[in-house]
Amino acid sequence: MQFIQRRTWVRLTGCGAIGALSLLATAQQPESKPAAAAKPAMTVTVAQPQNQQLSQRLSANGTVAAWQEASVGAEIGGLRLTQVRVNVGDQVKAGQVLAVFANESVLAEINQAKAALNEAKAVASEAQANADRARALQPSGVISAQQYNKDVTAEATAKARVESAQANLAVTELRLHQTQVRSPDSGVISSRTASVGSVVGLGSELFRLIRGNRLEWRADLVSSELFRIKPGQKVRITLASGAEVSGQVRLTAPTVDAQNRTGLVYVDLPAAAQGLLKPGMFVRGEFEFGSTKALLVPQQSLVVRDGFQQLYLVGPDQRVKLLKVSVGRRQGDMIEITSALPLQANVVVRGAGFLTNGDLVKVVP
Repeated sequence: MQFIQRRTWVRLTGCGAIGALSLLATAQQPESKPAAAAKPAMTVTVAQPQNQQLSQRLSANGTVAAWQEASVGAEIGGLRLTQVRVNVGDQVKAGQVLAVFANESVLAEINQAKAALNEAKAVASEAQANADRARALQPSGVISAQQYNKDVTAEATAKARVESAQANLAVTELRLHQTQVRSPDSGVISSRTASVGSVVGLGSELFRLIRGNRLEWRADLVSSELFRIKPGQKVRITLASGAEVSGQVRLTAPTVDAQNRTGLVYVDLPAAAQGLLKPGMFVRGEFEFGSTKALLVPQQSLVVRDGFQQLYLVGPDQRVKLLKVSVGRRQGDMIEITSALPLQANVVVRGAGFLTNGDLVKVVP
C-alpha cells in the first residue's frame, strides 16, 4: 500500500508572548481503489421459441360402458336349476348352453301329449272311414242326409282334435328346449345370479351378457361443444396408467340434460381395448380437430408469479426481463404461447424459477 505525505502548518499562540513555530507533520492515508465489476446472479440455459404444427383437441371426461348388454332370463318357470355352466368373465358363443333346468316333469308332459295325439289320430281314422262310406252311399240314397252330415262333421272334428294334439305336443317339446338356457349372442358374461338348486320364476334374470365384447366411451360435453363433434371423428383416450386407446365417434345424443346442460357423445372402442378398459371405468379423452401452427417453448421455462404465467427473456446486456404471457395447448414437455413473443427471443429455461427481474445472468449451453 502506498502512502502520500502532506505538510500542514500550525500556528501556536502563547499567553504573554507571540511566537511562531512552524511544525511539519505528516499524515498517512490509503489510496482509493476502483469499484469491482458486478457478478452474475446465477448460470442459466436459454432456448428460442419454435414454430410447430400442433393438433387441435377438445378434452372431456366420461364413463366406459358396454355397447349393448343383454339380459338372459328363464323362459320357463317353477323348475329347479341343476347346472350352471358359465361364470362371470367367461367368453360365450351364440347358442351356447349357459344353464340347465330339471326336465323330468316336462318329459312326462311330452309322453302324455304323445299319447293324446295317438288317441286323436285313431279317432280321426275311424271318422274318416265313416265319412268315406257315407260319401259313397249318399248318391244312391241308402243313407239319410242327416246321417251323411253327421259322418262328415265327425271327420272334420276328429281332424281338428289331431291338430290340437299336435300343437299341444309342440308346446311341450318347446318347454323341454327351454329347460336349457342358451346365449342369445356371442360375448362375455358380465354378471350371474343363477345358482344350482334354486327354483326361479318365469322371466327371472340369470345372466347379463356384453354383446360382441363391444365397449364404448360415453363422454360428457357441454351443449356449446356438442355441435363441433361429428360421427367418424377420431378420439384419443388416456388411461390412468398412461396407456392410450384410439376410438371413433359413433353418434351424439339427440337430447341435453336439463339439469347440467351436458350431452353424451358415444365413442366406439376397438376390440384391443378389452384388456385395458372395463365397463364402469372413468377415463379422460381428447377429440381431435386437425392441426394448426403454434409457438412453443419448454414448459420448464414457465414461471408463475402473482397468479400470472411469465417468462424470463435474456437481453443483450445479459440481464433478464420478466414478460407476462398467455399459454395454450401442451405437447410433451413443450407449451404453446398464444401472446406476442419474438421468435429470436432467448427464453430462460434452467434456473428460471430462482431469478428476479433485472438479474444479471451467465448463459451456458
